[in-house]
Amino acid sequence: MQNPLAKLVNELSKLPGIGERTATRLAFYILRAPSQYAQALSQAISEIKNKIRLCSVCFNLTEADPCQFCQNEGRDKALLCIVEEPQDLLAIEKSGTFRGRYHILHGVLSPLEGIGPEQLKIKELLRRLQDSSIQEIILATNSSVEGEATALYLVKLLKPFALKLTRIAHGIPMGGDLEYLDVMTIGSAIENRVVVS
Repeated sequence: MQNPLAKLVNELSKLPGIGERTATRLAFYILRAPSQYAQALSQAISEIKNKIRLCSVCFNLTEADPCQFCQNEGRDKALLCIVEEPQDLLAIEKSGTFRGRYHILHGVLSPLEGIGPEQLKIKELLRRLQDSSIQEIILATNSSVEGEATALYLVKLLKPFALKLTRIAHGIPMGGDLEYLDVMTIGSAIENRVVVS
């Protein structure tokens, strides 16, 4: 039977990006911290598992159903942005530029990992498209191989709908120097160039 410290290290090391050394440092930090901290951490973990669920509309993580984005009447119902994960929604929201609605797929197509359309929230997306107020779909999947494959799959699937389909731009980041960028990023920037006026 493991002692409590070894057990905590073992559990912490299961978190993504946390190796055994970091898990050990975190475990000793928790051990040295006041009891209230450990109790608050334990309570926060328990609450997130018990109170957070998926929004029945967009599949964001939420405490209230529907989520704050789906409830907000000030958001543009004509624009629907499709993202891979809830973290992507948060990243877009931080930019402060998008005022439409979201749909979260909860992953990307990855046949090697056994993830097909059935494992993603695609059927739910098609059900949402029965709502005639949606006029444009923005595909905001990542520019990884899986993200691009998912976007291509969605384009073929959504073509029959009378909707404007757009893809987020890929290319050179603000402040990026051409000489330091990889060839894929430069190629994407050239292919996705825009007309300047």
